[in-house]
Amino acid sequence: MIAAWIGASYLLGAIPTSYLVAKWGAGIDLRRVGSKNLGSTNLFRVLGWRYAIPVGLFDIGKGAIPVALFGRWAGGSALLALSLGVVAVVGHAFSIFVGFRGGKGVATGAGALLAFLPGGFAVAVAVWSLTLWLTGYVSLASILAAAVFPLAGYVIHPAQRETIPLQVGLALAVILLHRANIVRLLRGTEHRFHRGSGKQQTS
Repeated sequence: MIAAWIGASYLLGAIPTSYLVAKWGAGIDLRRVGSKNLGSTNLFRVLGWRYAIPVGLFDIGKGAIPVALFGRWAGGSALLALSLGVVAVVGHAFSIFVGFRGGKGVATGAGALLAFLPGGFAVAVAVWSLTLWLTGYVSLASILAAAVFPLAGYVIHPAQRETIPLQVGLALAVILLHRANIVRLLRGTEHRFHRGSGKQQTS
């Protein structure tokens, strides 16, 4: 029975939201434009907020539902619930529906966090927002938010400390999915979110 919930979590996470919205809404293959990443940031870069915000919210739901609902219905532990959220992130990053490509797991991972560790989620969002405001880099904001949430979870949610290894694993996965961004950040060629125009541009 648990295997069925794992499969459901993967398939939910694997729904290629950005790809479908860009394809159906604008006739664009998101794998061929912008950063070629199937995430809401690239969707925003190509088509703007009108497309990116609903997709981002849906992707958050893809992480929250396995934790909040599938984990409860499976009758498992807190560790199982968070594990299902991690599986959804894997589905998002390696979707079977688009040749095992996908996004970088930030929104879906955030949804899992929101459902499992709301206090840690709040800290991660604060770090993400402050980093983006100070630097203009979405990727750096996402990396730092991922790095900080296991520590925030440890401090704010002591009852869930048994899941710290899984939280660390999720954070490392999100960071590794940004490895190309890390290279560009070090080279000074990463895309910057330009606050004045509300669009991304190359730094």
